[in-house]
Amino acid sequence: MHAMRVNGTEHVVEVADDTPLIYVLRNYLNLKGTRFGCGQGLCGACLVLIDGHADYSCNVPTWAVAGRSITTVEEIGSDASNPVAGAFVRAQAAQCGYCISGMMVAATALLRHNANPSEDEVRSALDRNLCRCGAHNRIVRAVLSAAADLRSSGAQ
Repeated sequence: MHAMRVNGTEHVVEVADDTPLIYVLRNYLNLKGTRFGCGQGLCGACLVLIDGHADYSCNVPTWAVAGRSITTVEEIGSDASNPVAGAFVRAQAAQCGYCISGMMVAATALLRHNANPSEDEVRSALDRNLCRCGAHNRIVRAVLSAAADLRSSGAQ
């Protein structure tokens, strides 16, 4: 049995120690926003925040997150009042939408550590996220807009 805090709620799941976190999120907690992409930690579709840092949920075993705090895209993008989610909607940053959950998680991690990123810093932070649709420029504009919104509201 493994205890973890997901999106502010305590959960206890009974799975094998080596079960990847993404399977716990999707199959046991019914949080389908985290996407399975490559399964090797190379595409960024499965990113979640673990204790505030973006990490690939496809190759993090459940034992490694016991007692830790996990934030998924459901928490970040639950409504457009979230600065990151709102900016992505305003910028129409998603085309097919498959990569967007990971992009939003990566953007949130960046903005928690750097409230005033340059365009190059945004591109670097999103570099491990693949987007086959070519929406990168809109996504970068959305992150820069979210940063401006956060700065103007005084939040970080």
